[in-house]
Amino acid sequence: MSDSTLQTFRETGAYLKGHFRLTSGLHSGEYLQSALVLQHPDLAQRLGRALAESMPKGQGSIAQIVVSPALGGLIIGHEVARALGARFLFTERDPAGKMSLRRGFVLTPGETAVVVEDVVTTGGSTREVIELLQAAGVQVLAAGSIIDRSGGRVDLGVPRVALATLDAVSWTPEECPLCKQGLPVVKPGSRATA
Repeated sequence: MSDSTLQTFRETGAYLKGHFRLTSGLHSGEYLQSALVLQHPDLAQRLGRALAESMPKGQGSIAQIVVSPALGGLIIGHEVARALGARFLFTERDPAGKMSLRRGFVLTPGETAVVVEDVVTTGGSTREVIELLQAAGVQVLAAGSIIDRSGGRVDLGVPRVALATLDAVSWTPEECPLCKQGLPVVKPGSRATA
């Protein structure tokens, strides 16, 4: 699925080149704007089904819930939940910046879940969601994303799948060669970072 997923990002104008500040705070010359793909319901449904089908099926456990960090994971998480026939929840950052469940969502100890994100770079948001679920007694079966920018290096402590894997280079702002060239940095994502 990797080549067709990346082709979908290119065809929709979602695979951007330039100088970007990622949600993680790192800088990169590449950015994947998933919203440009997921604005098309047919593409979102196709990617959601593919991601649901690629989730590990182990020990007879089936995910009862799909949980995604807002904002980027909302649409793809919902589509994965639809494909799995599971309930869908999402986390949001509280005023202190910590991932939390709000809006009346409730977790039940013993439930099984998968965590779904649009793009993983460092795995920070996904890891926070996994930790929140585990602290509530939920068994996290796996994590999935449309794109893994880490080249497969991120370890989340649970099985992980992605429809496409990139080894996208990213730098701290201090190490960024694009900053050193004086190129202006753009923050195209859903959450501003300083």
